[in-house]
Amino acid sequence: MIDEARKWARSGAAWWGRVRQASGPERDSVLWVGKSALAATAAWWVAQDVLHATSPAFAPFSAVLIMNATIYRSLWQALRYAGAVAVGVAIQGALGFLIGPELFVFPLVAIIALAIGQWRALGEQRTQVATAAFFAFSTYTASSASGDQFAELTQILLLVLIGCALGLAVNLCIVPPLRYRSVEQSIRVLSSEVEHLLQEMADGLRQGDLSAERTNAWIAAGERAQRSLTQAHAGLSTAEDSLPFNPRRLLPAHRGYLAFSRFRQVLVSMERSVYQLASLNRSLNQWQETEDTYKYLPVMHTYADFLTSLACIAHVLSEFDADSLAAQASEALQLTTPAQEKRQAVLKAAQEASLPLADSTRPYGVLVVEANRLMEEFQNTCTTLQTTAQR
Repeated sequence: MIDEARKWARSGAAWWGRVRQASGPERDSVLWVGKSALAATAAWWVAQDVLHATSPAFAPFSAVLIMNATIYRSLWQALRYAGAVAVGVAIQGALGFLIGPELFVFPLVAIIALAIGQWRALGEQRTQVATAAFFAFSTYTASSASGDQFAELTQILLLVLIGCALGLAVNLCIVPPLRYRSVEQSIRVLSSEVEHLLQEMADGLRQGDLSAERTNAWIAAGERAQRSLTQAHAGLSTAEDSLPFNPRRLLPAHRGYLAFSRFRQVLVSMERSVYQLASLNRSLNQWQETEDTYKYLPVMHTYADFLTSLACIAHVLSEFDADSLAAQASEALQLTTPAQEKRQAVLKAAQEASLPLADSTRPYGVLVVEANRLMEEFQNTCTTLQTTAQR
């Protein structure tokens, strides 16, 4: 029990250390919690102490609900959420005033609200149509006079608008998020996955271990790299959405980092490298166990050296930092020279070993082709990195 407590204490201390030292998901989480709590408190105070609302919880709930990673998305969430609530309340208001607060009215409210909730224009706030309609029905039936019923339904809309407005104001005025650092981190994670995969493949080829277990592990590592690629693209999309309506983009300290096209070009180049590695792994996975590979081991060793040279380039990318992009681009581009030499060595070794390159049932020809393609993609990535660093 004590050991478990110590483990949790060390984990918590490490987590807070990451919060203090650098921007990242930990600091973003702390910032989101703080801003959401502030917006919710302000909304509750307005609803409870200023307006003396019957259901004040609508305001803080709305403030937290629309608090998003970017101001642009928060605005869209607010518009969609307010629209969904307005539709839900309008459904109940119309049926309530036309028919009354009878039990048989509720199924009609539910059917209509749930049907309108399928409208894709409301995005992920579609479910709020039915939620608002149900709360409106509860509020409507709890009120006796028709005037009170109308006032209560109107108050729901007012509280939602107040909560959305306060949530947007807090998100806009208190450290509005700019996500370029998260894009850098995504590229670093992706490059680390690619480096690890290349090094693992190089070790296996150097040892002559092309067993199904080993190649399946490489395929799994390639799938992790593809997931990291997907996350990197999502992070880039979030970063681009963080610019509209964000006053921090005007500050001189941030202007040099907001050309997100550079990140997209690097990601596109790396994307092709990841897919080429996946193709190479599929080829290696098709290796026949009955093949007399011993006489081709020198070729495999040369291929391992080639993959190691690519891993060195991936290592540079795994330290991707916009503050030192020019130096990193120069270093990565310099590493392409020995990588090209290793690729030429693969071609020479294949010729000397008389590899059956034309035999489509055996992987050798594909391996040589993939070496050329991989080198081309890594060269293109480094060239793109240098081009973007000069802008």
